[in-house]
Amino acid sequence: MPTEIRLLTRDDQQFLEAAGERVFDHPVRPSLAQEFHSDPRHHIVGAVDSGALVGFVTAVDYVHPDKPREMWVNEVGVAESHRGQGIGKRMLDVMFDHARKLGCSVAWVLTEDDNKIAQKMYSSAGGVSRSVVYFEFSL
Repeated sequence: MPTEIRLLTRDDQQFLEAAGERVFDHPVRPSLAQEFHSDPRHHIVGAVDSGALVGFVTAVDYVHPDKPREMWVNEVGVAESHRGQGIGKRMLDVMFDHARKLGCSVAWVLTEDDNKIAQKMYSSAGGVSRSVVYFEFSL
């Protein structure tokens, strides 16, 4: 059975919790997963293979006083066992379709200069590279 790519809902929390560090950076905390799904502006697309989550894309849609609705792609993760199969691009395609249905005019994502694999995936998904300077503030 091929890997299924779809928008996940709060009913799919068991996939998130079971995936843990195999797919996410850290173990999934059930309370945070519930909070994520309780916010209608938070979105997650998952890749499910043989009943297990093997990839995800998280994103947030937002509005600004002088811009139409946009989609910010927060993170893309694919289990090492499933990399190189186009799953990341397929998940982005599903997220972008969802963004269009929400009325988003643009989607964007940031990645590090040295993350060539992510840059290649974003380019293959139709993304156009822009030069930016990123600042992080420790709070």
